[in-house]
Amino acid sequence: MTECENLNQEEIIKELCLCNGLSYEMVGQEGSDTSKLEMFFSGYPCIVGLSLFPNLTSLTIVAQDIKEISGLETCLRLKELWIAECCIEGLQTLKNLNDLNLAGNLISSIGRCLDPNEQLERLNLSGNQICSFKDLTNLTRLRHLKDLCLNDPQYKTNPVCLLCNYSTHVLYHLPSLQRLDTFDVSAKQIKELADTTAMKKIMYYNMRIKTVQRHLNEDLEKLNDQKCKLQKLPEERIKLFSFVKKNLERELAELKGSGKGHNDRSNNNKVTELEKSKNCETVTEEPNLQQKILTKLNALNERVTFWNKKLDEIEAIYRVEVKQKKRSHGLLIPFLLIELENVGNIHFEEGTRSDDWFNSCYELILSRFCTWDFRTYGITGVKVKRVIKVNNRILRLKFEEKFQKFFDNEDNHDSESYRKMLECLFYVFDPEVTVKKKHLLQILEKGFKDSETSKLPLRKEAVILANSLSMCECPRIELLQQKYKDEKNSLENELFRHGILLITKVFLGQSVQAHEQDSINQANYPMVNSVFVPRKYILNSVMGQRNCDCSIRQCKWFVFDHDLVLPEYIVEFEYITVVKARSLFSSFNNVILEESKKNSEGSVLSQDLKFDDEVIKMDPRIKPRPKLISLDDKIILSLAKTSIYSHIVSLNLHGNSLSKLRDLSKLTGLRKLNISFNEFTCLDDVYHLYNLEYLDASHNHVITLEGFRGLMKLRHLDLSWNQLKKSGDEINMLCKHTTSLLTLDIRHNPWQKPATLRLSVIGRLKTLTHLDGLLISEEEATAAMTFITGTKITQLSLLRHSGTKEERPRILSIWPSAKILTQISKLGPHLHLSGNWYLKITALNLDGQHLFEITNLEKLENLKWASFSNNNLTKMGGLESCVNLEELTLDGNCISKIEGISKLTKLTRLSINNNLLTGLEKHTFDNLLHLHSLSLENNRITSLSGLLKAVTLIELYISNNYIAVNQEIYNLKGLCNLVILDMYGNIIVWNQENYRLFVIFHLPELKALDGISIEPPETECAKDLFGGRLTSDMIAERQGHSNFTQMQELNWTSSSIRTVDLIPVDQFRNVCNVNLQNNNLTSFSGLIYLPNVKVLCLNYNHIESIMPRVKPQTHLTNRQLLYQKVPSSGYGQQGTSKINRLLFFWNEISQIEGLDNLVVLQELVVDHNRIRAFNDSAFAKPSSLLALHLEENRLQELSKLQPLVKLEKLFLGYNKIQDMAELEKLDGISSLRELTVYGNPICRKTLHRHVLIFRLPNLQMLDGIPVNSDDRAKAEFHFSELQAKKTSFIPVTSSPMDGGSFGQVKAPPIKITNVILPGAFSHYPGPDFTLTPEVEDKKNKNAGILTNNPRSIHAEIAFRQLRGINLSPSLLSHQSMSSPTAHMYQSNPDEGRIPGSHFPGSNRM
Repeated sequence: MTECENLNQEEIIKELCLCNGLSYEMVGQEGSDTSKLEMFFSGYPCIVGLSLFPNLTSLTIVAQDIKEISGLETCLRLKELWIAECCIEGLQTLKNLNDLNLAGNLISSIGRCLDPNEQLERLNLSGNQICSFKDLTNLTRLRHLKDLCLNDPQYKTNPVCLLCNYSTHVLYHLPSLQRLDTFDVSAKQIKELADTTAMKKIMYYNMRIKTVQRHLNEDLEKLNDQKCKLQKLPEERIKLFSFVKKNLERELAELKGSGKGHNDRSNNNKVTELEKSKNCETVTEEPNLQQKILTKLNALNERVTFWNKKLDEIEAIYRVEVKQKKRSHGLLIPFLLIELENVGNIHFEEGTRSDDWFNSCYELILSRFCTWDFRTYGITGVKVKRVIKVNNRILRLKFEEKFQKFFDNEDNHDSESYRKMLECLFYVFDPEVTVKKKHLLQILEKGFKDSETSKLPLRKEAVILANSLSMCECPRIELLQQKYKDEKNSLENELFRHGILLITKVFLGQSVQAHEQDSINQANYPMVNSVFVPRKYILNSVMGQRNCDCSIRQCKWFVFDHDLVLPEYIVEFEYITVVKARSLFSSFNNVILEESKKNSEGSVLSQDLKFDDEVIKMDPRIKPRPKLISLDDKIILSLAKTSIYSHIVSLNLHGNSLSKLRDLSKLTGLRKLNISFNEFTCLDDVYHLYNLEYLDASHNHVITLEGFRGLMKLRHLDLSWNQLKKSGDEINMLCKHTTSLLTLDIRHNPWQKPATLRLSVIGRLKTLTHLDGLLISEEEATAAMTFITGTKITQLSLLRHSGTKEERPRILSIWPSAKILTQISKLGPHLHLSGNWYLKITALNLDGQHLFEITNLEKLENLKWASFSNNNLTKMGGLESCVNLEELTLDGNCISKIEGISKLTKLTRLSINNNLLTGLEKHTFDNLLHLHSLSLENNRITSLSGLLKAVTLIELYISNNYIAVNQEIYNLKGLCNLVILDMYGNIIVWNQENYRLFVIFHLPELKALDGISIEPPETECAKDLFGGRLTSDMIAERQGHSNFTQMQELNWTSSSIRTVDLIPVDQFRNVCNVNLQNNNLTSFSGLIYLPNVKVLCLNYNHIESIMPRVKPQTHLTNRQLLYQKVPSSGYGQQGTSKINRLLFFWNEISQIEGLDNLVVLQELVVDHNRIRAFNDSAFAKPSSLLALHLEENRLQELSKLQPLVKLEKLFLGYNKIQDMAELEKLDGISSLRELTVYGNPICRKTLHRHVLIFRLPNLQMLDGIPVNSDDRAKAEFHFSELQAKKTSFIPVTSSPMDGGSFGQVKAPPIKITNVILPGAFSHYPGPDFTLTPEVEDKKNKNAGILTNNPRSIHAEIAFRQLRGINLSPSLLSHQSMSSPTAHMYQSNPDEGRIPGSHFPGSNRM
């Protein structure tokens, strides 16, 4: 401001008045009337004199030298402010401002500068240096903003406008905008498109983050499994010693009590067998024996202490490894959040060995690692664990712009020399600060800002870099070793093993070596871009005799322009050391795992195990007692050495196999009870023992304390080594029923919330003095009371953890809305409360408050977003009155059932991850008509049937549950909006063959499965594999159950089925009728395994062979191979089949084969196929076939039919039979009663009917016309006449039976063409009719008869006219009949295939 003060303010005001046509002399009076001022190109450095214009509403300032906006404090009515080509601060007082133009300035950050200008409607920030999407989100607080310009054509572009998804980002965050960058964006479709795009991004990154969390959980689970394996041996030893200890303690107690009760027992002559068995050894010197027992007990206690220490060591290693795993994964989720917030303009890519850049980074690190530098720390090498590539488009644009600018300004345009100034260097972190995640993320997102530089002596204004790993890492290692040098056994001092490197791309430009006397800053090196310091000049470097020349090349660089340092790669590495790291998976611990299997000499713990054995074998050695399985009055009295219940004070039942205690309530005087090392799962038999003071129930299988009551005098309770899990429930039981408890041991139980267990117990059980063997200090008791106080929802906690915003902020984040909102708009505990303060609460975040129940929310009627994660909740109650709730998060609790949400009809997001859910109740989600996202990961859910009506779901996360069967996928088929599904870690994933393709096929709308996007090739592959596949799951879905044993009929027509895969086939043993017509079957597929099928209808398919084609094992699925041994004789298998009807109408069969095993087959329909002839094996064996349908094939001969000795019906219509000799081959089938041959060329010969009637004496129906006695008489007469003619006129060349006898009778035929058929047959032209000369003159007369039955009546007409017999009306009526098969052909198969009830087999016998 000194420059401003030196100027004559009076001159500035005069200039201002002159530019605006005002009188300087009258400005004092007229200034209040002025509402508009303008200043152009005057070059003034500041704004002055505006106090003279109190009513100013519009101010325009263009091309001044103003660096800071000030002097506007008095312009309270200012509405329009244009400060073009000037800089932004000092607008706080302009509350009424609605038009602000700051175009063409040097503004790089918006921040919260515009927050006071709430009325702003138009804002122009074009031509500035704004480059961050995150910075633009500050404009969301300007609720009235309608017109925003960041890319005005009249000015230069802001860097942020060059980024991908710029418009989408702005429109999503500012939905009320009407104009953006001079364009109209008021259309509803534009806003919806932006919202949809943003929502897809959020869903995608939510899925990615869940995948990262899942991988971390898997790694932690592996560590926990390994820990449990390692702890198994110490635990077994502790259990063994505990068992022996309790045996000795019992002996000692009996010894001490023997003196007191000796006289009583000597008087008791009745000694039970049980007492005799318990007298382990004769005790002659009781005091000496007691001393031995005490000595052995001490030795046992020492061994227990030793193994407990081993347990603690394993636990310590486990915790360090968990910490390291979390740290390793700790950056991945923030990386994804940064990607989301920047809409992909910052992208992180994890490398693999197949990536060239990964290998280049690996080689770069190895080339810059010098073993000599690290020898003092015992480091011999370095191992790269992960390389992540940083693609920051914002920083890259800046880097390239600066680089190009430098290149353009130089006279020497030698691009190659400038390329050589580019270098890959390591960023040097401040060694005094562990690599803070926040600092690293800031660098990756915003670059190396001046404010982020450290306070090191050599680091003033520059980014410090190095070309050597030792120069980056040695200071950090030294600092850590110094910090933990006093803790020799501390695992923390191993933290130096793991490190992070940041590899940067640097333009060094003009670089010089630093002068020793000058501090490194831009002022001391004005014409230089970077300064370097060789290692030898750095004071802290470790110098000495070296056998390498690495130190000559090692330098530190100080780069002054932080935009010329571009972060490119993050490398996580681990040092290889001489002393191996202590790990759960180390060779040392693997030895521990093997110790229980073998006790080899020289192994790590062999001496300890030997020592254990020696202690166990110490005298006195107690003989084992017989184990009790049950308890009755007699046994109790004998154990207590008394005959009166009320006299029993102590009862020791240790080391038996008891699971129940009966009638203990009779023992009214019982004070001490020991039931350790038994089989108890609950303690509900221990009740109303009002005098009981000591109870040892350790080393059992107790899972609950329910029923444990009435023990008001109990002082000592041991529940260690059991299976207790629910801390809240069990503590409640102890609070109610053990009000005098002093000592409690609950160690070695699988508690669900172990971290807060101790504080919970101490806070609730106020009488306790010892817990888990440790004295409870006053400080601990006070902390526990504070802890318990915080576990209840109070008015204070509501105020501290709530928010009042009515709308969810438009933030690209996957965190729960409650978490976001409570950080933005906290009520605060000091708020002046009004009567309805609770109605203002819209968001509530009570994560990690250790709540045991949800209470006191009845008045929060306007609560929309709530989160109760990481508490101790066991139920979902207490939310019934929060009917406006939209989001609810309950992750990390102990909830076992979803309940109490039926009234929350506005719920859109529900998350209950990491709980104890076992199922989803049927009607749980029926009322939740707006539920879009449901997350139930890491529970114990076995069925998805409860989701049948959750039709609005878009995202479903249900990984790591117990879903096992395919049927559950069908429960999701109705969720037509579902696009993201995560079922990773369920049993179905490895149980179901081709699981991924199976799910993709059945849920075609899915876009992502198990955290991986679904690509089009996968969809096609799923269709190929599962399309047209009839499975037991599909049948179960249609039936609504999977009890296939009750099925007798399988009817699945017109479903495009290609294969049949019914597994297990034994469940389909009662299916006897199968109808799969009008599908795409090419073979019998899995139908051959159905054992009891009697009727099989496969009409209208593409089957090529009746016999199932025997293909190699590769044709069968694994499951079919598994069930091949089913004692079912498929059609092609050995044994016999029960099928009696096979229907293959309209297929592609060319051969009849494979009927050998169909011994009970009675009807075979193969009409409309491609059969030309029968091979030798077609009917090789005598068959029980009664009906054979062969119409509309390509048959030319009828040989090989002789074995069909029982055949009664044969349909041969519309084939290619031309020779009468073929019909004569039917003579051998004497049982034939019905035959059709119409539509064959042979029918042109008028005499075929007489031939067949004459040859087949049992024939009753021919071509659909009944055969009566008149027909037979005429046939015989005809044959006798022909025989006579043959004898008189024609030389006989062959016998009547040689197949050619009738071919000799030839008269010149008259050919009848162009016969008009009735509509039913018009599509089938057939052969021309032929008549003999005798009927030529009567052709027209009988035309009507011919057209009624063109297929068969022509022969009858010829025969009757030859004999001179008239046609009777009754005969015509018979002749007009057609065969049942002919009726079928009248329907067009293309207009809908024939229904099952009308297939040709309707000709039943």
